[in-house]
Amino acid sequence: MRIEHFETIACDAGWRNYYFLKVVTSDGTVGWSEYDESFGPPGLTAVIEQLAARLIGKSVYDHEEAYGRLAASLRPAPYGLSAEAIGAIENALLDAKAKSLGLPVYQLLGGKHRDSVPIYWSHCATWRISHPKLYQPAIVDLDGVKKAGEDARKSGISALKTNLFVDEHGKPRQWMAGFGSPYAPSLNVDKALIRNLRAHLEALRDGAGPDVDILVDLNFNARTEGYLALINAIKDFDLFWVELDIYNPDAMAYIRQRSHAPIAACETLFGVRQFLPYFQAQSMDVAIVDAVWNGVWQAMKIANVADAFDVNIAPHNFYSHLSTMMNVHFAAAVPNLRVMEVDVDRLSWDDELFTSTPQIERGGILVPDAPGWGCDPIEEALRAHPPQVRRSHLGL
Repeated sequence: MRIEHFETIACDAGWRNYYFLKVVTSDGTVGWSEYDESFGPPGLTAVIEQLAARLIGKSVYDHEEAYGRLAASLRPAPYGLSAEAIGAIENALLDAKAKSLGLPVYQLLGGKHRDSVPIYWSHCATWRISHPKLYQPAIVDLDGVKKAGEDARKSGISALKTNLFVDEHGKPRQWMAGFGSPYAPSLNVDKALIRNLRAHLEALRDGAGPDVDILVDLNFNARTEGYLALINAIKDFDLFWVELDIYNPDAMAYIRQRSHAPIAACETLFGVRQFLPYFQAQSMDVAIVDAVWNGVWQAMKIANVADAFDVNIAPHNFYSHLSTMMNVHFAAAVPNLRVMEVDVDRLSWDDELFTSTPQIERGGILVPDAPGWGCDPIEEALRAHPPQVRRSHLGL
């Protein structure tokens, strides 16, 4: 079964676009993957299209050889756009291969360890604050934050994750200095930010109650000193984990040694080589792995190395339903799973874009037995929501 052609398709996703890669084989089998040019760097689509063209006529089954050939040609610049492009191609080939064999993808990965993948509600309150027209009910004050916590509790999902916010003229705004919003390159943490974080977490706890775990994501929004100031300021909260990002494994290990809560990190890293220094420094309690960026086959290698260092993994997942189902197969197949990220607040048209949607029962997503990912984009639906030109990063 040979690769005949690839096609990239994008659609409107409100404050960003969704991006998909389609591979068609010589016997008509169609494989899909999702990639991201919103959180990831612009220009990814063009890189995918140029690299994918090199594989026309190659076997769909030999996805590891395809990865190796492409990686070898990109050895001087192996990460970033290069790695994400190969990851998208790998994931589409995995879907096509599994479909041709009549198997779910997790069977290609060694089989499943679990029938249901435990999840947490990601960006709880975050989307309702940052994109109030798209995610309802809109949040304009701490009462709305409390309501988001209540919704998480009523959903039956056992954990929620939120982000940093500041109060501006009586209304909350997401604090994303690490991504240039606002542009504050010193990344200092002041008393106002700490005060706002505490108020936000208190409102969520009031709504979620004592039995729902809370995770907080600090992203790239501080340096070593600032992360410790934030973590020390919330010592009285019983947190599931504190998530943060910093490209310094020793600094992260220093933070972890002084944190009352487990540290989760590394969602923007690529491949075993980038993860290894963090494992060797014992930088994190939970390694966050982006299988959309890395490719699920390569993500399994990262998870295996994490297991050797007695570290559990958590899939990074804040894209469309296809990404969620790709990550479900990954999460089902790894032994050392902690929990999986899922956005429960969705766009009004998300469900109509796919042949199936994630099935959440008792706080977990059921692992499907359908061939491939068990979730295909519907091309007519994608084209009914054409992609928009957006010039701001992450809609901020």
